[in-house]
Amino acid sequence: MNLQIKTIFNLLKYTYGVVPIVAGLDKFTNILTDWSMYVSTNFANMVPIETETFMMVVGVIEIIAGLLVLSRPKVGGYVVMGWLSAIALVLIFSGHYIDVAVRDIVMAIGAFVLVKLADINTSLVSN
Repeated sequence: MNLQIKTIFNLLKYTYGVVPIVAGLDKFTNILTDWSMYVSTNFANMVPIETETFMMVVGVIEIIAGLLVLSRPKVGGYVVMGWLSAIALVLIFSGHYIDVAVRDIVMAIGAFVLVKLADINTSLVSN
């Protein structure tokens, strides 16, 4: 992998690794934001646990996804891409925070680019 591609790959890898970990940890502290406000009332009524507890479960998933990106970028990239897409769809269907949904779709595309760069890395190493 040439230096420019490797730099871009590493930038995406660490971004999509660290950001989900930080966001996941913040689900336990709500320092960055009150994450429960992103859960619609209809969705909260469907979930059999308190919203705060649900967000902690989400936090654990995000931490695992971030660690997966750092250890296995191709697999982790797909996980983060799917996770961000799912969040965006939930927000779009709730009719709230459409701006956040659009941002998450763009971030999901970036995670897909990370996967494609991991493919390039794999093919260059095996040749």
